[in-house]
Amino acid sequence: MQQLTTKHLLGIKDITASDIQLIFETADNFKDVLNRPIKKVPSLRDITIANVFFENSTRTKLSFELAEKRLSADVINFASSSSSVKKGETLIDTVNNILAMKVDMVVMRHSSPGAPHFLSKHITANIVNAGDGTHEHPTQALLDAYSIREKLGDVAGKKVAIIGDILHSRVALSNIFCLQKLGAEVMVCGPVTLLPKHIGGLGVKVEYDVFKALQWCDVANVLRIQLERQQIKYFPSLREYSLYYGVNKKLLERLDKQIVIMHPGPINRGVELNSDVADSEHSIILQQVENGVAIRMAVLYLLAGVK
Repeated sequence: MQQLTTKHLLGIKDITASDIQLIFETADNFKDVLNRPIKKVPSLRDITIANVFFENSTRTKLSFELAEKRLSADVINFASSSSSVKKGETLIDTVNNILAMKVDMVVMRHSSPGAPHFLSKHITANIVNAGDGTHEHPTQALLDAYSIREKLGDVAGKKVAIIGDILHSRVALSNIFCLQKLGAEVMVCGPVTLLPKHIGGLGVKVEYDVFKALQWCDVANVLRIQLERQQIKYFPSLREYSLYYGVNKKLLERLDKQIVIMHPGPINRGVELNSDVADSEHSIILQQVENGVAIRMAVLYLLAGVK
């Protein structure tokens, strides 16, 4: 069996294009499994996985848990809100206590950028980064690129616009790394206040006009406004943001071509994306959710073989 070149999935920056292709090919097989009447395989029957979430999550946590159970792994769920972290326990002590229960793999979300990288230097278990602050969210980027591949046949040569709150988004950074490694062109678009100062240094095009970005791209990945991460006001109001940067049906009808609409969720309907677009034939948002389980099954399965 082919193996990944890394023991952990800490970020897309740390893996190769061949790793990504291997994950996609493995996910193809697991998608077949998910479409069978019996959606379970015994691949990780002897593996115990801990989902350690120091930040709130619904979609990602459910997707990982379902992927783990589809692979027949034993699953432990940990939420910091009801744990000894509230009493002052350190990250390493928390995880080491979990590992003392003979856990083989840790899926971790943390509000601090670099937390999974720090942990990987101190524990022996495989680590999957389920999002670290505003840094990376590798499995989201993988499922996004996989969904583009499924819809358009290939990622190479495609033009992808990432629109919205780039400054506070871990999804944006992972997507940029992933799409570029697979040969796509990437553009970021949003208000100047929501674009990192040196974003052009990553080799992406920068656009401030949402219509021009949509006219340029084959795929638009629309990100939500991350109000929970914003310490100051970056634009006058949500209404004004929606007016200038919201993607709606009227805007798409002005284009001289059809494009694919994506969103990592959860959607702020009526802000960055109107319902007439989110629920339209342009949208592959629900396919992204479905593909998320197959991609996470592939990642867990492949990492379990790397010690």
